[in-house]
Amino acid sequence: MTHASYNDIAQWYDQFLRERPIYTEVILPNLLTLVGEVEGEVICDLACGQGWIARELARRGAQVTGLDLAPNLLALAQRYEEQEPRGIVYVQGNAELAEGLSDCQFTGCICVMALINIADLQATFQSIRRILKPGGWLVFAIPHPCFETPHAQWTSLSDPEHPLGRIVTGYFDERQWFSSNPEGVRSRVGDYHRLLSTYLNHLAIAGFVLERVLEPGPSAKQAERVPGNREVPTLLLIRAHLSDSLQAENASCG
Repeated sequence: MTHASYNDIAQWYDQFLRERPIYTEVILPNLLTLVGEVEGEVICDLACGQGWIARELARRGAQVTGLDLAPNLLALAQRYEEQEPRGIVYVQGNAELAEGLSDCQFTGCICVMALINIADLQATFQSIRRILKPGGWLVFAIPHPCFETPHAQWTSLSDPEHPLGRIVTGYFDERQWFSSNPEGVRSRVGDYHRLLSTYLNHLAIAGFVLERVLEPGPSAKQAERVPGNREVPTLLLIRAHLSDSLQAENASCG
């Protein structure tokens, strides 16, 4: 498999999202649980891709700006916007810098299955902090770093009640890696594996306070597709907000 960028696989990825139940049946409802009511919220969809989450939030009354580096994905997002106008604004830019986005512009930020593709996690959290208003919130979803390690695999067990287990190797080896699964995203664009503690510590360093964590189980269709998800979570979703100690620092936001 030739390694590519999301820009190279934009059309394939758009179809991939529509065909995999994990996105609409697992990620989306749990994401909406963490985000809550969005009517009147001003939200950044960071690394928005073809805009599938941006559209869901806009349908629920949010004012959404999507930022992504890949022009081909943004072109798809804009095409969806033209077909069903929701007032979403799309900006091309690097999530690590969030260029094109103003200081204190948003009440909230989401980042869905994208932090694993960003090299500088700390710079990204700092940029999110910059674009949020005082007390602003962040919700992100990632593959569960404890179980989705490089080359982790399912294994059969002798226990009839729990017939599948997960072999996890290389957890402490933080690095970029590429999967050997020819049908997946990671075989094409790769993934930065990080420790769970790395995500939480970088959040704290950037001034965020942890609010809630979800480790969702599978939907019926997802469990049929990946039976091991009945035993081991494949996703981690986190909600955090800016620390009260940052209120004075961000007072210029108004």
